[in-house]
Amino acid sequence: MYCVRKIAEELYWVGGNDRRLALFENIHPIPRGVSYNSYLLLDEKTVLFDTVDWSICRQFLENIKAVLGDRTLDYMVINHVEPDHSACIEEIILRYPDVKIVCTKKAFMFMQQFGFHMDGKTIEVEEGHTMSFGKHNVTFVSAPMVHWPEAMVTYDTTNGVLFSADAFGSFGALDGKLFNDEVNFDRYWIDDTRRYYTNIVGKYGPHVQALLKKASSLDIKIICPLHGPVWRNDFGYLMDKYDKWSRYEPEEKGVMIVYATMYGNTEAAANDLATRLVEKGMTNVVMYDVSKTHVSYLISDTFKYSHVVLPCVTYNLKIYPPMLNYIMDMKALNLQKRTFALIENGSWAPQSGKLMRKLLNEMKEMTILDNEISLNSTMKEDDVNSMDDLADSIIKSMK
Repeated sequence: MYCVRKIAEELYWVGGNDRRLALFENIHPIPRGVSYNSYLLLDEKTVLFDTVDWSICRQFLENIKAVLGDRTLDYMVINHVEPDHSACIEEIILRYPDVKIVCTKKAFMFMQQFGFHMDGKTIEVEEGHTMSFGKHNVTFVSAPMVHWPEAMVTYDTTNGVLFSADAFGSFGALDGKLFNDEVNFDRYWIDDTRRYYTNIVGKYGPHVQALLKKASSLDIKIICPLHGPVWRNDFGYLMDKYDKWSRYEPEEKGVMIVYATMYGNTEAAANDLATRLVEKGMTNVVMYDVSKTHVSYLISDTFKYSHVVLPCVTYNLKIYPPMLNYIMDMKALNLQKRTFALIENGSWAPQSGKLMRKLLNEMKEMTILDNEISLNSTMKEDDVNSMDDLADSIIKSMK
């Protein structure tokens, strides 16, 4: 049975949801599932904007058939060739053999690499090219590295719809609620949206800034991303988040404590610091055990908060492996402009602090507070003043 929703006059959502998938890209947990969005325009010519992941192909094909009725499909615009959006291209070609595929030159190359057979069916476009489908005229905008090099977005100048590819997307299945104003976005969706952006697109902040600049010159009425809700109002909220994330500016002044503990002693020191911060008036504090929290959640909150404290046990004279993985993910995703405090622990040769400092100094615009704490096995009365000074230093650095 088909399941579609009308977006605007002559435009329909024909995507679907996958609530069974455990790991997006086989890396990131998605306990709320994910949507794969595709859009179908019924003009003098019919146009499909992107396809979906193979997992929901049957639903997708039923949706298209229901909207098209007896009409054929004239064009398929491919904004992004990652397999979760392109897997069903050949299924569409089999059912609508006269369809023309509109894409960038690099997208065509990637589709060939994936083994798609499209000889004679492609129309290559680039930045500034336009097409008319009848009443609707579109222009193509290059969006390289948001987050693949072939990516583009398509802007319908007739109705102000921006087909934004992976930009402005989110984890999370759509529970019948397609539009941003049908949900409490700030309560139920912002965390998944931030985690999606920071882990999937986060490395490419300058490229996102370039796309935001292009988008600012468009009269956007609706944003149709390939994952998550469709936006039809409150664009300033969304653009502000993307602007901060892509400039690596924190959303909030707050302290994120990510601790690496083996037997609870380093955790106890982290709890002591958190308590001191709260007693001194800094109540915006969150804590995570690096061994029990998937790194995608850690990365998301690292983009959110201004200050990060890393209490870490020394392991085989090195950084505790889950902590090392977290720091290397920060580096890989180009994180910048954060203030760090370091607490090391070890029973005979504590040196995780020195090693963490070295890695953080290799990253851009990182501030590391000087009063690093070194513990021998456990926090003791002799360490109380140092911990109190560290709490004061963190709060002072926020002003």
